[in-house]
Amino acid sequence: MGSIRRHESKGTLFIDFRHAGQRLREYTSLADNAANRKRLQKALDRVEAEIALGTFDYQKTFGKPLPSSQPVSDAAAEEDTPELQRNPMSRTGTPTFKEFADMWFSESEVSWRRSYKVTQRGSIDQYLIPYFGEKEVGQITKADVLAFRATLAKVTTRKSQSTLSNRRINSVMKPLRQILNEAADRLEFTSAFRNIKPLKMKRSDVMPFTLDEVQQILTTVRADYRQYFTVRFFTGMRTGEAHGLKWKYIDFERRLILVREAIVLKEEDELKTDGSVRDIQMNDLVFDALQAQFKVTGKTSEFVFCNRNGTPIDNQNFLNRVWSPLLRHLDIPHRRAYQMRHTAATLWLASGEAPEWIARQLGHTSTEMLFRVYSRYVPNLTRRDGSAMERLLKQHISVAPVQGSVIRLLEEAQTVELVEHERTPGVQPNESDAPAGGDQASALYASTASHQHAADTAKGEAHSNKPPVEVLFPRSAARRKHATKAQSLSPLSSLRSATSAERSPQD
Repeated sequence: MGSIRRHESKGTLFIDFRHAGQRLREYTSLADNAANRKRLQKALDRVEAEIALGTFDYQKTFGKPLPSSQPVSDAAAEEDTPELQRNPMSRTGTPTFKEFADMWFSESEVSWRRSYKVTQRGSIDQYLIPYFGEKEVGQITKADVLAFRATLAKVTTRKSQSTLSNRRINSVMKPLRQILNEAADRLEFTSAFRNIKPLKMKRSDVMPFTLDEVQQILTTVRADYRQYFTVRFFTGMRTGEAHGLKWKYIDFERRLILVREAIVLKEEDELKTDGSVRDIQMNDLVFDALQAQFKVTGKTSEFVFCNRNGTPIDNQNFLNRVWSPLLRHLDIPHRRAYQMRHTAATLWLASGEAPEWIARQLGHTSTEMLFRVYSRYVPNLTRRDGSAMERLLKQHISVAPVQGSVIRLLEEAQTVELVEHERTPGVQPNESDAPAGGDQASALYASTASHQHAADTAKGEAHSNKPPVEVLFPRSAARRKHATKAQSLSPLSSLRSATSAERSPQD
């Protein structure tokens, strides 16, 4: 395991590492500070990674041939280095990796779910112990860890004959990191997992079904699975949650599904997270589907969805005999059954449900994952992104030219309102023109408008020759509420009292 060290006489940094059976030192002119140490550490990490992969070229990296021998022996070098500056990267006399891994597992499993125990034990027995088993845990180096990860990348799977995914490699490396870090803490040496970051993983594909595809599936699927698909599509339940759903968790009176258990690896287990414990509200489709399902399995099994023996649905059997053949028959691109959960989330978002409510229905503790994973699919479902704004503008905004006179009302805000009058010049309003119900303020307002029009006509200003008048909208929220009534002959209700109190018909 290499290290970044300081040259005492010059105060500069150098790289100390091993390669081809030799201990090598590469000196630099960089001063000893945090920035330079970080820079050299990156270079050292790259060198050690290439050494682990067998692709390291000393001459290409440092611009000089590899020395044939080291002028100073390792023992002498260690003696010349002060004790505080020695890098305790490894330690002898420690337990073997297998011994320490078994001890670590027995101490940690008490806090794990059953399914997590199975996956962790599988990674240790299948990958870690065969590679590190008889090696002392204190002698495992960073180069060993990187070399092990490189071998994982070449392992092929049994079914598809493809190599392990980055996600799977990271899941195998996780217990290795925990074991080495715990050993380093207890036995007082530096962990070989220092500064090793997980591999980058591709974003999981989210391919929700369209409403047309959902309709096709529900009308085509086998009758004994129609209720199952309805619940999966419109509740967002995970596969294990749906398979582990029991009738005691169905509350028809309050129309709630209580999510409390799950089927994981063919056995009943706890839920994935504490946030997964939740109550899902039933819509009408789900309510009717569960009532129909109760007539089938309510008296014969404690599980809502089960096989003929009353036991939970076997997920692999469902995928092979129901899910995959159904998609092929409908000519729908194949995807995981988990996409039914994604479909429920996108449908809720597209219908305008509150994000906080959707997160609770899905078992998320916050809306962060909701927006990161699902929100980009909402425009595809609504088909016209921004249509809500367009509907609002059509209801309240008009670009048609407006003709009429401007009447200024003597009010506190000195707002201006438009009064449209298309009456024949010189004709006075009669009783038939008055609003029904004896609205005196409206009649007074119409009389005021008519008198003003007659005065304009007397001055020789023809109404038809008047240019369009700019409309000034009121500032108060109460007036904005009634702004659309400006096109009618009746006045704004909010101005009636002011009109009757402050204005009188002109003689």
